[in-house]
Amino acid sequence: MQELKLIEPYPLFGPGSELFPDSPEKPEGTISVTWQDRTDGAMINVSADVVYQSLSGEDQHMHIFTPMDMFAMPGTAPKKYPLLVYVPGSAWHRQNLWMGLDKARFFASKGYAVAIVEYRPSDIAPYPAQIEDAKAAIRYLKEHAQQYSIDTDRIGLWGDSSGGHTVVSVAVTEPELAKCVVDWFGPTDIALMNYYPSAMDHHGADSPEGFLLGKVEVFDNLEMAQKVNPINYLSAEKTLPPFLIMHGSMDNVVPFNQSVRLYEKLMKLGKNATFYRLEGAGHGTGGFNSDECFNVVLEWLTEHL
Repeated sequence: MQELKLIEPYPLFGPGSELFPDSPEKPEGTISVTWQDRTDGAMINVSADVVYQSLSGEDQHMHIFTPMDMFAMPGTAPKKYPLLVYVPGSAWHRQNLWMGLDKARFFASKGYAVAIVEYRPSDIAPYPAQIEDAKAAIRYLKEHAQQYSIDTDRIGLWGDSSGGHTVVSVAVTEPELAKCVVDWFGPTDIALMNYYPSAMDHHGADSPEGFLLGKVEVFDNLEMAQKVNPINYLSAEKTLPPFLIMHGSMDNVVPFNQSVRLYEKLMKLGKNATFYRLEGAGHGTGGFNSDECFNVVLEWLTEHL
């Protein structure tokens, strides 16, 4: 047996110490390289399928991503991270929450807590169930802020397509719930969608918008359709969070005009809104998943959160 020699152990190094030594050991045959981590390669805590409420005969879930503090010392207060509540689109039908994984990993790696939120699909619960669910999810996260290291004074909302409609609707009906809103190609005035180029019908009872109203014809229920329109909840007197709106100029699902209408109304009322037109982009394609786009969102969130 090898004889063990007692030596003085190394002292522990403090968190983030720049004096941590480089190991001198390089056994023969070792391949030494110097690589840099990917920007989304940070260590992240994931809490999947968290149930935040149970309505309409089933549970509603969220996935929560938080940065992992590798150097937290025992007994020290945990860091608090700004929260990004992301609602993925689904034409108001059942969502695939994991489709937001790329966004969650990227922004968690940049120091944000990210919650990907499920709403009840319109098949089992029409409007305003989706808006109510998003609000319930935000309140759940605030109530469990300590568990998930959330800074409740810094909450931003982000949604795409029907998720964009959801987060905008949350912000205009209960502005105190968020500090800022990112709206990617969300519908607004659904009664006008068929008057612009689209690859799908938006007015029939079997259309996504018809399902949202309770599986009815949109034109036969224009009063309800106006209640769904978040623009109708805007006013000069109402204090609103800032909006970042992005829409592809060749979106074949949600007409570009839907975001134009929201932006122009916000501007007319003197509200804070930034609008990006992605030239030649489609419905979530053609640049939305680029580094440039993610970095614009990151810089904007950093400014407002």
